[in-house]
Amino acid sequence: MKMPIKYFFVPLFLSCIHLTAEAAVKIQQWQTSTGAEVYFVENHDLPIVDVSINFAAGSARDTAEKSGVAGITKYLMTLGADGLTDEKIANQLADIGAVLGGDFDADRAAFKLRTLSSTREQTQALNILYKILQKPDFPEGVLGREKARIISSLQESATQPESISNKAFMKALYSHHPYRLDDSGEIETVSKISREDLVTFYQQHYGAKGAVVAMIGDLTREQANVIAENMTQGLPQASAIAPVPPVALPSQPEEQRIAHPASQSHILLGYPGIKRGDPDLFALYVGNYILGGGGFVSRLTEEVREKRGLVYSVYSYFMPMAEAGPFQIGLQTKKDQADAALKLVRETLDNFIKNGVTEAELKAAKANIMGGFPMRIDSNSKILDYLSVIGFYKLPLNYLDQYNENVAKVTTAQIKDAFARRLKPENFVTIIVGDPNAQ
Repeated sequence: MKMPIKYFFVPLFLSCIHLTAEAAVKIQQWQTSTGAEVYFVENHDLPIVDVSINFAAGSARDTAEKSGVAGITKYLMTLGADGLTDEKIANQLADIGAVLGGDFDADRAAFKLRTLSSTREQTQALNILYKILQKPDFPEGVLGREKARIISSLQESATQPESISNKAFMKALYSHHPYRLDDSGEIETVSKISREDLVTFYQQHYGAKGAVVAMIGDLTREQANVIAENMTQGLPQASAIAPVPPVALPSQPEEQRIAHPASQSHILLGYPGIKRGDPDLFALYVGNYILGGGGFVSRLTEEVREKRGLVYSVYSYFMPMAEAGPFQIGLQTKKDQADAALKLVRETLDNFIKNGVTEAELKAAKANIMGGFPMRIDSNSKILDYLSVIGFYKLPLNYLDQYNENVAKVTTAQIKDAFARRLKPENFVTIIVGDPNAQ
């Protein structure tokens, strides 16, 4: 769910730590007495502490009848807790220069806090976070206000070709799987959501068991442990959340052509891809960089945009999730060029899967990926995000240290084999919004 950003970084927090490509990220890991997993990196370069806590409470935990509950629950937790209004929460954080944020997707609901490590500032900031996590109020008035805002946003997005194509793509790709559910819900479901729905969802999905606490910054191991214990002690006594069910692969193609007055056609096509931790991940990631993930150096851009001028933009990506996340190709083109552009995209993909990549392409892709890796871990906030992902998806603790080594090991044969096994273009889902021939 795309919620408005309420808290912003103050200039002090624009500072960051810098790591070289050879620098190791030393991750300490343990479990709290409440059953939460903790992932911690100690770093005293700056007087800053970054904390996050992640729950298996994303939109895949919704039902079709109550779509939107997960996102609204997470958001309203930050808008009233233990008697504090959203205004008081914002003012108290601003008073100490702290930043409250978070993430929300199909798998996870995450809360993030950045604060100075000095005693007064850290204590006040953490106390606010504890209240948000452990004593959310879910005020009726705020719920009514936010439901109205979300419904208005959904009505607006229902007119936008990009939103229409994204929603249609996920519904077609995932059929009856919960990944089909929109982060924001649907107009008809959001309108029916009650405070009791939020309380129930919170009690069932915000327990300590299965939660992942990530921390980095100006703390000792002992201090980090106290924070993790305090953060999780007052959470609901919920059972561990069951895994997301496996994704069924499409057995036949599906194509939807949707009329829209826009001058461009928005086209998405794809197939279920891979899970986090999949053994094919690096072969597919490096291969996709060559196919459509490397911007102007990718084959799709070269063939469809540069040589033929058929599209404004074209890209491809894999999105690993707890279960098979989407592999997606996206493009925008003039309506009268939509069929020609789509035909060429399919031909380029078929050729890629059939013939693989060249050694020269692989060498260039590796150099770009490995050369850019230090930028992925050049700040505490970026490392915090990696800690959350490593913990939530149970990736190896040396994932960051081994990243470039795993990229370097990829061969042309591995890329060809992985793409041939994992993608079946003959069964792709295709969505065309802005098709001139659509009825």
